[in-house]
Amino acid sequence: MNVLSPAATKADLQGLIDAIAQASADDSITNPLTAAQWDVVAPYLLPCILPTGHVLFQQGTSDRTLYFVESGSLSVHFQDEKERLRLAIVGPGSVLGEGAFFSHRSRSATVQATGPCKLWSLTAIRFTELTNRQPAIALGLAMAAGSVLAKRLGNRRRRVAAT
Repeated sequence: MNVLSPAATKADLQGLIDAIAQASADDSITNPLTAAQWDVVAPYLLPCILPTGHVLFQQGTSDRTLYFVESGSLSVHFQDEKERLRLAIVGPGSVLGEGAFFSHRSRSATVQATGPCKLWSLTAIRFTELTNRQPAIALGLAMAAGSVLAKRLGNRRRRVAAT
């Protein structure tokens, strides 16, 4: 089960901010926010600690939570119409769940921790609250996550990672 803690503070997010800054994968998120803006976002995020082998979400489930990966790596897999397993690996400095977040559709793949992971979750409800209170910051996060989605969909090998 996910281990959740109270809402984050800016200090808690430093590992995530560093992971985003150091990420080198083609589908990593670019840092859309200033330090002051991360301070504003922090209370909307919840940390999620996953042990090795834990399933973050299953293909077909209805959930629009967006996850920011601070540490560890996660496998993304699904069975296509010919029952073949497809796989991608997502690591620190990227996001998961952006497909369902934007499409309002069920999860397109299953995501499982390949080792211990730390993520930050942003539920659709909390994103709506952020949008109402800080629209420019919410837009920055949405554009950054949308950029990751576009990169994944534009790269045939990484397309499976659009969850």
